[in-house]
Amino acid sequence: MPLHSLPVRRLTRAVRNTLPLALFGIAPLTLAQDDTTTLNALVVTDTALKVEAPLVETPRPASVVEREELEERNVQSLDETFRYRAGVLSGHYGGDNDTDWFKVRGYDQSTYQDGLRIYREGFYQWLPEMYGIERVELLKGPASILYGEAPPGGVINAISKRPTETAQGELNIQAGTDEHRQLAFDTSGPVEGRDDVRYRIVGLHSYGEGDIEKTENERYFIAPSVEWDISEDTQLTLLTSFQKDDAVPYNGFKLPYGTANNTPYGKVDPSTNYSQPDYDTNEREQASIGYELSHRFSDTWTFEQNLRYSHLDLLLRSSYILFKDADPAVRTGTQGLTYREGEIESWTIDNRLIGKWFTENLENTLLLGIDYQDLENKGDEANLYSFGTIDLFDPQYGNFTPVTESDIINREITKQQTGLYIQDQLRINDRWVLLGGVRYDKAETDNVNRTAGTTERADDDEISLSGGVMYLAPNGLSPYLSYAESFQPLAGTESDGSLYDPREGKQLEAGVKFAPDYLDGYVTAAVYRIEEDNTLVTTGGIQSQAGKRDTDGFEVEGVAYVTDNLQLTGAYTYSDSVTENTATDAGEVQAPLIPRHMASAWVDYAFNDTVPGLLIGGGARYVGETKDEAYNVEVPSYTVLDLMARYDFASRWRAQINVHNLADREYVASCDYWCYYGEARSVVGSVSYRW
Repeated sequence: MPLHSLPVRRLTRAVRNTLPLALFGIAPLTLAQDDTTTLNALVVTDTALKVEAPLVETPRPASVVEREELEERNVQSLDETFRYRAGVLSGHYGGDNDTDWFKVRGYDQSTYQDGLRIYREGFYQWLPEMYGIERVELLKGPASILYGEAPPGGVINAISKRPTETAQGELNIQAGTDEHRQLAFDTSGPVEGRDDVRYRIVGLHSYGEGDIEKTENERYFIAPSVEWDISEDTQLTLLTSFQKDDAVPYNGFKLPYGTANNTPYGKVDPSTNYSQPDYDTNEREQASIGYELSHRFSDTWTFEQNLRYSHLDLLLRSSYILFKDADPAVRTGTQGLTYREGEIESWTIDNRLIGKWFTENLENTLLLGIDYQDLENKGDEANLYSFGTIDLFDPQYGNFTPVTESDIINREITKQQTGLYIQDQLRINDRWVLLGGVRYDKAETDNVNRTAGTTERADDDEISLSGGVMYLAPNGLSPYLSYAESFQPLAGTESDGSLYDPREGKQLEAGVKFAPDYLDGYVTAAVYRIEEDNTLVTTGGIQSQAGKRDTDGFEVEGVAYVTDNLQLTGAYTYSDSVTENTATDAGEVQAPLIPRHMASAWVDYAFNDTVPGLLIGGGARYVGETKDEAYNVEVPSYTVLDLMARYDFASRWRAQINVHNLADREYVASCDYWCYYGEARSVVGSVSYRW
C-alpha cells in the first residue's frame, strides 16, 4: 500500500518505524499518536486476489492509490490516478473529456468499479467521478483468472466511498484556469437512533473548459449509499449513483503535419480546434444501483455477493480532422464525423465462497466463484469520412454537411458471459506463499447491424490459468515468480467467414518486494514478458488475425522517508513493446504510443516544526521517445513538472493549490496516425471545510 495514503507526516518516529510492515498489510495496526490520534487498521487491496491479502504475500504486481493521495494531487479523472506509479502510461491523448485513457505495461486494460465490470463499448464510455471514489486499485498484467475476458494490460478497480461509523462531512469549493469551478459535498455517519445502519451522500457540480478552444464540460453527480448490519454475521451495502455530463467534446486529433513535422506555415497551435464546436455535442447520463452482501457461515466459510444494474444514455456528435492532401503547400484538411445515439444496459453479478483455515504450519485461503454479465448496447450510429473541410492553421467553422437519416445504421450488441473460477493460496511455515487458480468462461457476443440485416458473432469457451510462488525472507525481502493468462473475445469474421479467435495473452514475471524493519519505506522491482496472440492487423486492406505483440519490461517503484518531514516517491519503467504482422515479411516494429523509458518522482515536505499545517509537494514525470513506424513519425521525449501546496488552518479548514505542467511546456504527447498535444498548464485552488 503506497505510503501516500497514510497520515504519516503527523506520526512520531516510533510509529513510522512500524510502517514498513504495515505498508503491505502484514498485520492490522492500531497505534496511538500522541493522546488523541489513532492510525486505524490498514486495509489491503483485494483486487489482486479477490480476497483481502497482504500485498507482501501476493506474487502479483499491484498498486493502490488512496483517498489521501487523490486529494493531494487533486485528481480530476481516473486516468490521472497512476501518473506516479510504474508501468502505467496516461495523458498520451491529451486532456480528453470523453474517455479515460490508459496503457498498462504497453496494453489496454479493463475498468471495474466496486469489483464489477464497467461496460464500455466503443464511444459509450462510463466515466467514474473521482470525488466519489475512495481509492483506486490496479492489478497489472493478464487477469482473466479472476475477471474473465480482459486485455493483457490488467484491471483497474475504482472503489466508491462508503458509509462511515462516525459522523463526518466535507464542503469543497474549487476554481481555476480554463474556467474550472466546482462545488462538492460529502456527508456520512450513522442513521440517527440506530447503531446498525449508516449512510453516505456524495454530490458535485462542476464546469470547465478544455485545452482546445470552444470545448467544455458540465457535470452533475450524486451518490447515496447505505450500509446495514443485518446481524452479527451479515452485512449489506447499497450503492447508487447518478451522473449527467453535457459537453462539447474534446477532439485532440491532429495530423503530424504541423505538430511532429514542420510545414511552410509553421506549427499548429495546441489549442486549435479541428471539429465543428457549434454542431458537436456529448450528452451522457449514467445511473447505477447495486449492492454488496457478505455473510459469515462460520469462522471458516464466508459468502460474498456483488450485484449492479447500470444504464447509460448517450448522444454524441464528434467531428475531427481525418486527412489532408500530401502536398505540403495545401493547408486544408478533410473532416470526419462520429455519431452515436443510444443506450447501454448491463447486469453484473459476482458470487464468492471463501474458506480460511489454519494448522500449526499452514494457512490456507480457498476462493470459489461464479460471475455473470448480461450486457446490451443498442442505438443509431454513423461514421462519415467526408464530413467537411477546414483550414489547419486558421479554422473557420460551418463548412460541413450534417448527418442525415440515410447515413445512420441501427445497431444492437448483446453479450452474455458466465465464469467459474477457483483459486487457492497457501502460506507455509510463515515463509512460503503458493498461489494457483483456474477459470472457465463461456462468452457469447452478437453484433447486429439491423439496417443491413447482418450479424457478427463471437462464441467462445476459454480456460485461463494463473500461479505463483513467493518466499518471505526474515530480512523483509520477498522474491516471487508468477504466471497469468488473459483472453478477449472479438466479434467478427475472417475473410473466409470463420469467426475470429479470442485475443490471448500470457505473462511470466519475476519480482521482489522489499520492506525491512529498518527502512521507513519500501521498494518493489519486477521483470516480465507479455505475449499476445491473435492480434488484428490489416494487410492489403483486409483485416485478419495475423498479428502478434510481445513486451519485455522492467519496473521499479519505491517510497522512502528521509526525515520525519520529507517523503520521496519514485518509479521507473522500461518497456520494449513490439508488434509483428506474420502475414508479411516486415518484421517487428516498436509499438506506437509506448515509450521505452518512463520515470517519475514526487517529493513532499511538511513544515511541522516551523509552520504547522503547511505541506508542499512537487513532482516530475518523464516520458521517453515514441515512434509510429507505420507513418515514419518520431515523438521526442518530454518532462512535465507538477506542484502543490496545502495549509490546514482554523481547526477544520484547508486551503490548497495544485499546478499541473508548471512550466506550461508545449509538447506532442504521442502519435498513432494522428498526433496529440499534451495537457497545458492548469492551476486549481480549493478551500474545504470538514467536520
